[in-house]
Amino acid sequence: MNRQTLIGAVAGAVLVTGVAAVAGYRVMSGGASAEVLSADEIMKTVKTPRQVCHDETVTRQKPVKDTHQVTGTVIGAVVGGVLGNQIGSGSGRDIATVAGAAAGGYAGNKVQERVQRGNTEQVVEQRCETVYDSKEVPTGQFKVRYRFEDAEHTVKMDHDPGARLPVRDGKVVTAKAGG
Repeated sequence: MNRQTLIGAVAGAVLVTGVAAVAGYRVMSGGASAEVLSADEIMKTVKTPRQVCHDETVTRQKPVKDTHQVTGTVIGAVVGGVLGNQIGSGSGRDIATVAGAAAGGYAGNKVQERVQRGNTEQVVEQRCETVYDSKEVPTGQFKVRYRFEDAEHTVKMDHDPGARLPVRDGKVVTAKAGG
């Protein structure tokens, strides 16, 4: 065998061995794959309502029994009439009595109204409000970032794919094996 034939045979053997090694590696590693750069579980915020109550002291007007202030009007009219009757004589006294009764009735009505408005009581009332507790829960989905053919891609998956994604017919397979 001459020297050129020997070099050609050795070079051919090295080439065949290299191709076989690459093919063997692909068969052993399950074929081509894409490198997973990150797989982050997608979370969502869930708000749960709950009731929060506390007692609060409030001041309010007591219920009024005499809403038209009749008692104050009558007492004021009687007192005003008696005072008016003390003034003057004859028909002047009669006019003073009527005027005193009218003025006393008006004044008595207003005095009773003011007293009723100021007649308050303190009571304890329960005040409630709805508040929301928030927490993050997993959605069962993953945002997967991977590199395939020197380009980065992102896909949403229903499982964590691990370190590599399989490639079939030149496309990345994102579905779970067997499902």
